[in-house]
Amino acid sequence: MIKNLRQSFFQVFAVTSVWITLLLTIFFNGQTIGLSYLWNLIGISTISALLFGVIYSVLWNYFTFKAITNILISSILNIVGGLTAIWLFSSEMFYLIAPWIPGMVILSIILHTIAFYVYAKTDAAKKAKELNDLVKNKIN
Repeated sequence: MIKNLRQSFFQVFAVTSVWITLLLTIFFNGQTIGLSYLWNLIGISTISALLFGVIYSVLWNYFTFKAITNILISSILNIVGGLTAIWLFSSEMFYLIAPWIPGMVILSIILHTIAFYVYAKTDAAKKAKELNDLVKNKIN
């Protein structure tokens, strides 16, 4: 488990770093960026890697909380992590979107609920197929 989580962390960290570098190239092309700003980029990549590479995986695959608990934890951490990443990227952008935070929270809970039920249905169908295959192979 730890090996998979570590690998997932570094994959998300690397992809996020490349993605942010691409955004900076597009939107800040020609501007100089201070060396200390690189720490913000590392912070953003770390937040993304922790959220999507570790916390989501642990929350949905290893913990046995009730669905509503998983939905609330993932929604809240997603909003907090996302807003922190935006603040690290640009404080002006953060203050521009700050009035929309209540709507983001509601939307996050709705989307996490939909995602959970789609994931649960897909996972149940996959496990049912595996069990049916095992039974079929046992009979033959």
